[in-house]
Amino acid sequence: MPDLVARAAVLDAADGLAPLRGLFALNEGSVYLDGNSLGALPRHVPERIRDVMTRQWGELGIRSWTEGGWWTAPERIGDRIAPLVGAGPGQIVVGDSTSVNVFKAVVAAVRLADGDGGQERTERTELLVDATTFPTDGYIARSAARMTGRRIVPFDPAEPPGALGPRTAAVLVNHVDFRTGRLHDLPGITAAAHAAGALAVWDLCHSAGALPVGLDEHGVDLAVGCTYKYLNGGPGSPAFLYVAERHQARFDSPLPGWNAHADPFAMAPGFVAADGAVRGRVGTPDILSMLALDAALDVWESVRMADIRAKSLALTDFFLECVTAYAPPGRVSSLTPAAHAERGSQVALRCPEAPAVMEALIARGVVGDLRRPDLLRFGFTPLYVGFADAERAARVLGEVLAGVPAEASGEASGEEPPGDR
Repeated sequence: MPDLVARAAVLDAADGLAPLRGLFALNEGSVYLDGNSLGALPRHVPERIRDVMTRQWGELGIRSWTEGGWWTAPERIGDRIAPLVGAGPGQIVVGDSTSVNVFKAVVAAVRLADGDGGQERTERTELLVDATTFPTDGYIARSAARMTGRRIVPFDPAEPPGALGPRTAAVLVNHVDFRTGRLHDLPGITAAAHAAGALAVWDLCHSAGALPVGLDEHGVDLAVGCTYKYLNGGPGSPAFLYVAERHQARFDSPLPGWNAHADPFAMAPGFVAADGAVRGRVGTPDILSMLALDAALDVWESVRMADIRAKSLALTDFFLECVTAYAPPGRVSSLTPAAHAERGSQVALRCPEAPAVMEALIARGVVGDLRRPDLLRFGFTPLYVGFADAERAARVLGEVLAGVPAEASGEASGEEPPGDR
């Protein structure tokens, strides 16, 4: 429909974030809507990593731990991420995977809930877990519950948290549902957890870099997030752990590695925890991935999260409008909430023929991903996705649906790899 094409051009011309697209290595022949699985490569990162490998590692060698700032990279890069999730300095440390950090955060939250006396431990026997959570969070939570003698209580974060009560030790919630793109009520659930005397642990994997989070503002206790989605840190880039300043003195990590020691090079047989969020470190950082992330974060230097959120909502609104216009009636339905207050930065469309449709979309240069059995996911990264991209993706989707027989089956190559966390 020419009117949608023209509207996309007008919207792109008025987009203050549009110049940032040039900072990324994108295939101009395709539309990349998979940044909610793996963000695009910022163009300057390869040259920065070349310097890390040839000069810092190749010439300075071990001296780079001090002269190159390698040793303090987890805290320094954490402070760069902090403004993007609404945290003050000294509360985020970067390192390990999301799964490992979920384990640290959940066990530490239970230990914090225990307090200093035995009576609290007897009463707080339950660990509430988002029933729609990303699978690894559930696996980790169940293991943490076994280790700490707790019982898992599933709850629906889209509903009032009625399961919260005097037996709740901690609550683990995904900020944005990875399947549907639903944005859960971080302020409300956190406040409800605190009112019940429990701690709130948030998984920010699908919100960090996509929308304002407000960790400090809303009193979140602990949070984890990955950096290779909307933060564009690269495949397998290290995750981050947030420990609110008020909890740091009592933060008791279940993985007390030598990097978290108050004097790591003393090589003492007994563990004495460092001060601050450094307690969240474990072993030697993965420097190549860490410094690739550090370089990638340069693209955020002049960006306001409020502008990111405004464009994200406008993009997803426009995409849904285009899907309604282009898709044959009855072939897809949106699972992503229409209300802005309940929407992340992705659109999930239910389609019985999803595997065959996504395979055809990718073949035609529209890259999204698949969640079996019937979900098409499209992630909108405002730093580099434009309104013309949204219009083209919806138009091609309509053409593909018209050519794919109803109830077709198959496997698509666009599914997010199993090693997501």
